[in-house]
Amino acid sequence: MDLLHNAVRPYAWGSRTAIADLLGKEVPAPHPEAELWMGAHPGDPSRVLGPDGVERSLLELLSADPEGQLGQRVSERWGSRLPFLLKVLAAEEALSLQAHPSAAQAAEGFAAEERAGVPLDAAVRNYKDPAAKPELICALTDFHALAGFRDPARTVALLSALDAPALAPYTQMLVAQPDSDGLRALFTMLITLPQTSLSVLLPQVLDACVLHVKEHGEFDLECRTILELGESYPGDAGVLAAMLLNRIVLQPGEAIHLPAGNLHAYLRGTGIEILANSDNVLRCGLTPKHVDVPELLRVLDFTCGDMDVMTGEEVSPGVRVYRTPAPEFELSRLDVSAEARINHDGPQIVICTAGAAVLTNARGDELRLARGQSVWLPASDPAVLVRPDGVESAQLFRATAGTD
Repeated sequence: MDLLHNAVRPYAWGSRTAIADLLGKEVPAPHPEAELWMGAHPGDPSRVLGPDGVERSLLELLSADPEGQLGQRVSERWGSRLPFLLKVLAAEEALSLQAHPSAAQAAEGFAAEERAGVPLDAAVRNYKDPAAKPELICALTDFHALAGFRDPARTVALLSALDAPALAPYTQMLVAQPDSDGLRALFTMLITLPQTSLSVLLPQVLDACVLHVKEHGEFDLECRTILELGESYPGDAGVLAAMLLNRIVLQPGEAIHLPAGNLHAYLRGTGIEILANSDNVLRCGLTPKHVDVPELLRVLDFTCGDMDVMTGEEVSPGVRVYRTPAPEFELSRLDVSAEARINHDGPQIVICTAGAAVLTNARGDELRLARGQSVWLPASDPAVLVRPDGVESAQLFRATAGTD
């Protein structure tokens, strides 16, 4: 059981309060803090504080003893690579509209760019590695997102309610084919509009959204979001694409799983994110970065309907598991008011998000985990008991490798 020292990523869309408050630092922070990374990502690996007081990179520990750190099952599947990355994500502004490839798509895309000699650090590079990047986000605060294509009938209702003249032909496209194929056709047309057409359509859509909000229409939240995105990203076709997606507000403890091909954008809020340890992102808009429309269309999943909101399966008192098909990760939430056991045949990262807890292993070693602190539990460690420390309860999140 070793404490982790973790990197904070200062992206411009981050919060100046959420992560600083969690870590017990001065609020507001001097610059935006977007993500707290816990894991062995090569770009910013956590550092493990050993019992001798010496810090070592988690990457180095995994490389030196993959089976001891990861366990036989995980090391046989992933080698010396920790397959997941755990984050605290704090968004004050919208992230880019994006999707991630499947394992097969990533392997194919990575190989093609390698053959073409595209440098790994090139701005036009789509695939930084040959791995999939499924994600799960669990809300710590109210968490706002766009995720997955909305049911076409509801999108037709939204577009019809806006009633912008320039929007009518696009609305009719979906009326004529209200299914996944119709969504693909409409999305493709919107995202590839020439600037001359976009400069006519987008202002009309925004004006119609203003009127809808003033009249307290049915799609008030969706229209407010479109207006916010339009102000932040003027002239961006991603604003139009956002009209086709589910607008979601997660309450604390609720989560959504974002599998390969799911088009999404986090808008604002703080959450625990767990994802496969990959850098593969296909962007759609709401960003000045590279957008490769043909490759995006190759990976997008146009399955439509409401996103499933997860609350976790209670596997023991106070312990909920957010199960997904992803083999790279599994996230659990521990609301501990009494002693609970955490055990796994692979590695574990645990972070305390409320209160404080004491972890005790079978040898009797104890470690106090304050709010904002995290701990690395290698596979070779015995099972650990967790109890609240001096408070009625503590909240922790645990990241582990998934199963096939």
